[in-house]
Amino acid sequence: MTGQTFYTLVNPQNGNLAFKILAFEDNSYFDHLQRLNYYSIIWVQQGSGKLTADFTDYAFTAGAMMTFTPYQPFIIHSDANISGIAIHFHPDFFCIHKHHAEVACHGVLFNNIYSPPFVRLNHEDDAVFMAIIDQMKKEMQQPALAQYELLVSYLKIFLIQASRLKVEQQPSAENNISKREQPFILQSLKEAIEQHYKTKHSAADYAGLLHITPKALAKIAKTHFNKTLTALIAERIIIEAKRELYLTSKPVKAIAYELGFDDEFYFSRFFKTNTNVSPQLYRNTVGFAKAEGN
Repeated sequence: MTGQTFYTLVNPQNGNLAFKILAFEDNSYFDHLQRLNYYSIIWVQQGSGKLTADFTDYAFTAGAMMTFTPYQPFIIHSDANISGIAIHFHPDFFCIHKHHAEVACHGVLFNNIYSPPFVRLNHEDDAVFMAIIDQMKKEMQQPALAQYELLVSYLKIFLIQASRLKVEQQPSAENNISKREQPFILQSLKEAIEQHYKTKHSAADYAGLLHITPKALAKIAKTHFNKTLTALIAERIIIEAKRELYLTSKPVKAIAYELGFDDEFYFSRFFKTNTNVSPQLYRNTVGFAKAEGN
């Protein structure tokens, strides 16, 4: 790869990546399955292709800004070279779950199981985000007093701007859905999963709640969310499991029980199937439990 540019901060306590800005000029970084132990924002400035995230495919073009949580599986396919900027940050540097009230990006940019994991940027947006990135680069090249605090502030601004943009774009997507069939069922399904994911884990459970056949509900979920109903339920469970592993020191067995799993080992297999790591390894490499008292 030619012309690559890195700006990296490393956690001095453990040597792990804390914050990184990467300019990329081809797809070599992302053309194989990624399950990174940090948050990733990938802004494709030139080129187009297909994103596979959580085993769902999405087409993208230039101007797509993609967002991924730790250990979220994704791969980017592109016939021609794509170029852009990637920002990576570890939860030890800035934890979305812990600071969700400040930046309001939890459930918008990250951990939204109902919409594609990216936001679309136009030329005006480009200037706004590049200005923030330039400030980040400058701070990383010339470290000074309170560098961490200033970089976190820039990152918060970046995330807030991206979240606002996605919220602006979201109503159009909802309007498109409302013009089609079953808008009531879609909203009811969202609400049912949010209310019952800790106790009801099967597609048949939700079909029964909504008084619709499992086959019909599965078709609606696939048509409008491009995901199977089973995948939607699993993703919601995993989001909550990650949050508990991030922010608490509860035993894995207790988390499993709270999420409706009587068998801790079955829960661990379920978690590993969806993230490729065990709950304990996830906590050890990503979780905030060790900083719970801070």
